[in-house]
Amino acid sequence: MVNSKMISNGIVRAVLYLFGIAALAYLLYIITPLFIYIGFAFVLALIGNPIVVLLRKKLHLSKLLSVCITISIFLAFFVGFIFMFIPLFTTQAHNLSVLNNTHLQEDFNGLIYKIDHYFSNKGVSLNNIIQTSNLKDSLKLDFVPNLLNALLGVISQFGIGVFAVLFIAFFFLKDKVLLEYQFKKAIPLQHENRVISSVDKINNLLSRYFIGLLTQTCIIFIMSFILLASVGVNGSLMIAFLCAVLNLIPYIGPLIGNGLAIIFTMLSFLGDNFTEVTLPKALTVLIGFLIIQLIDNVINQPLIFSNSVKSHPLEIFFVILAFGMVAGILGMIAAIPFYTCLKVVGKEFLPNIRFVQILTKKL
Repeated sequence: MVNSKMISNGIVRAVLYLFGIAALAYLLYIITPLFIYIGFAFVLALIGNPIVVLLRKKLHLSKLLSVCITISIFLAFFVGFIFMFIPLFTTQAHNLSVLNNTHLQEDFNGLIYKIDHYFSNKGVSLNNIIQTSNLKDSLKLDFVPNLLNALLGVISQFGIGVFAVLFIAFFFLKDKVLLEYQFKKAIPLQHENRVISSVDKINNLLSRYFIGLLTQTCIIFIMSFILLASVGVNGSLMIAFLCAVLNLIPYIGPLIGNGLAIIFTMLSFLGDNFTEVTLPKALTVLIGFLIIQLIDNVINQPLIFSNSVKSHPLEIFFVILAFGMVAGILGMIAAIPFYTCLKVVGKEFLPNIRFVQILTKKL
């Protein structure tokens, strides 16, 4: 028979359970950066594992020394990145902190006037369109210094994140066998072989994918820098790096990067003759980036997607689009690695399903 005491105890337990779930969810939310660090460390471990294997097989080094050299390579890369780009950011921040925003606004309006003067000869009044839409009033540049300050604040936390990622990646590489042993102990015996096979395939595919992605980024950076430097754009190195990083965002990233490169090119030649200097320089950058994207789409991406993750380009397109609808830009970036994991797991655990067989035929 249920009495009031039992009901009250049940309510108390339910409240405590809900409180515990809420506290756990809040704790997981607070330590979200930790999971991000682990994810980046896992990616570095996937990239670094072939280097460790190469050092051990070719140079016959100990595992600890091979791992230390690999981590040192990553550290040297990050330190080089900081020394290369931090001075550029700090210099720009100083320049913007003492910048006369009213003068900058006048220069921007002057650029609009030059564009309107050029197109008015073609029978198009750009100035009327801008005045009708109140675009000049909405384009306030006072946010630029605040944006730079916020960016510097993010960079100040970058060092902590780099140290945490490298520290975790070191033990991922050093204690790989131990971690795999502990992982095996947690797997039910009847599924052990399939799980281990899935993990090995995932490691192999994702290692090749991230190495290919890193190669693709370096190629985009080098070609973009050569293009911008040859045109004479101020800050070519930083702009090329930004375009290469944005290229990691599928489909929309290259468009954003190319648009920013054209804007920076026009601003670099703001005081020159628009028809003779500014417009030809901008068109040169536009055509150059179109060629770079053509090379990337025809050569780089098919090699990475087809040879590393074993997926058809149309299949990749639908997956990226679906993940982007669910989780935005981060979903688009994580779409291919996550989908690759799902395909490997499906092939191992659901091999008799026809749909899975079609998707995993190349694995």
